[in-house]
Amino acid sequence: MTRRLISSGSTFEAEIGYSRAVVDGDWVFVSGTTGFDYATMSIADDVVAQAEQCLKNIESALRQADASLADVVRVTYVLPDGAAFASCWPVLRRYFGEVRPAAMMISAGLADPRMKIEIEVTARKRS
Repeated sequence: MTRRLISSGSTFEAEIGYSRAVVDGDWVFVSGTTGFDYATMSIADDVVAQAEQCLKNIESALRQADASLADVVRVTYVLPDGAAFASCWPVLRRYFGEVRPAAMMISAGLADPRMKIEIEVTARKRS
């Protein structure tokens, strides 16, 4: 089994000491991913826009791991305001509606008050 680290280029990864994703054999573990656009290190004010950007960031990490959103088997959503979760459902359904991974939503504070959602996924590449 080989282990490979994937980076998005986010300054957070270097400052904190983690990888955007870790590939271990057929498994891909994508770290909690926020709505920052890593190219500009900017973030939208809206939770729905942040959810969309989270999933674009996750999609990018999975692509680098030779996987896709279709390979996701588990997803965890973290929102400081649990009541805002329902407004994200149309975006989440667009990305995961056919995949239907096991899922959990947690309401908890995030590292930066601008962050309104963080998404973590686990994927298993299909042979």
